[in-house]
Amino acid sequence: MTFFEPGTWDGAFYSGGWRTGGPSAPAVEPATGAELGRFGVATPQDVTAATERAVRAQRDWAQVPAQEKAALLRRAGDLVVEHAGVLQDWLVREAGSGQGKAAFEAGLVAEEFHFAAGTAQVPYGQLLRSSRPRLSLAERVPVGVVGVISPFNFPGILAARSIAPALALGNAVVLKPDPRTAVAGGLFLAAVLAEAGLPDGLFHVLPGGADVGTALVEEPAVRVISFTGSTQAGRAVGAAAGRLLKRAHLELGGNNALVVLDDVDVEAAASAGAWGSFLHQGQICMTTGRHLVHERIHDEYVERLAAKASALPAGDPTTGTPLGPIIDAGQLAKVDSIVQDTVAAGARLAAGGTHEGLFYAPTVLDAVRPDHRAFAEEVFGPVAPVVSFSSLDDLVEIVGSSEYGLSLGILAKDAFAAYELSSRIPSGIVHINDQTVDDESTAPFGGVGASGTGARFGGHEGNVEAFTETRWVTVQSRIARYPF
Repeated sequence: MTFFEPGTWDGAFYSGGWRTGGPSAPAVEPATGAELGRFGVATPQDVTAATERAVRAQRDWAQVPAQEKAALLRRAGDLVVEHAGVLQDWLVREAGSGQGKAAFEAGLVAEEFHFAAGTAQVPYGQLLRSSRPRLSLAERVPVGVVGVISPFNFPGILAARSIAPALALGNAVVLKPDPRTAVAGGLFLAAVLAEAGLPDGLFHVLPGGADVGTALVEEPAVRVISFTGSTQAGRAVGAAAGRLLKRAHLELGGNNALVVLDDVDVEAAASAGAWGSFLHQGQICMTTGRHLVHERIHDEYVERLAAKASALPAGDPTTGTPLGPIIDAGQLAKVDSIVQDTVAAGARLAAGGTHEGLFYAPTVLDAVRPDHRAFAEEVFGPVAPVVSFSSLDDLVEIVGSSEYGLSLGILAKDAFAAYELSSRIPSGIVHINDQTVDDESTAPFGGVGASGTGARFGGHEGNVEAFTETRWVTVQSRIARYPF
């Protein structure tokens, strides 16, 4: 049987094996509206049942030697590489990804599993000095069950970056993927882990609506929630988790600034800016949402950026078109509303601003002001608003007016001067002489302000912090004598 044939998962979700018999929903191709298959829709009751299985399975998994966990995760990574074409096809068709983006994302998913194999074998504690004759240590232990809520835009990697390290560190995982990408962002990963030999009950994929997400957050046995999504939804998740005294790792929205200083190669800068704003139709939390360009090169930059936008076609990504569709009609309406309101408020449409169906033309807006919607809000579409500045103090004030602080790019001939400038701009990620979109399993990832609760993903240190608890342990050779 070919890996991940529809017959193995059609109409099902994954919880202690493939489960059918309940309601199902279509996996839809946004570029054409075609139904690609059906997946099972979970309920809050399924969350309870899955968590009960996860609790039982995790007790045994925590005792499995690190070398065995690592070997399983390496097999999972190898399976992703072996079947990358299957994942890429689902990313193109279900998520509307361009083929290059889909290949890149599949590689990131494999990398997460391979890297997690190393995380499984990192030191699990630290020896502490003590004023008494005893062994004193801080030990990192699994939290137990981790709940993961992932989005539609990079569905594979934004789920895998929590699933893989959580499993590596001895936890069980219950995943609620966005139902718009339930296959690429969940069921494919379930098939990979099952094929790799992960014991039953350790991993569950429960596609569903907001009620399933709420049930996962409120389930008492789920001690950590790893959420990636909008700032609005993240605030609700954080508030619920805080009330329940459980940790929530929140990776939220971004309205990321690309700063272009006046000593740059303008053509290279415009290329970086186009990639940052238009990759995957701008549907990335790290998308370049604001271009802040020095007034001396502003006009040339806008001209070159608009030319690049006008040359980028949007269409069915299965044909090789670089830009695909916006994920659905609701998101497209939001993007277009922001563009039209910004133009009506005085901005100049330098390119784009039109759409056919769900295909939104790459758009450049000039003469944008900080009070315009396209500057102040996260658009989550292929829109590049450009603002000019005259001094660094002016620039810092404009960038700092945003509540977001995820990713910052600074383009400059003097890289160290750009690095010094970055210290004046709050941001969880900084790229000097690059645009704002990047990700590596070895690097910490997270934002500040309305962009989330800081770096909770990436690197062994961040993964251990995210998915374990710290326990203080002392050992002494005999019972101490006390005054009473």
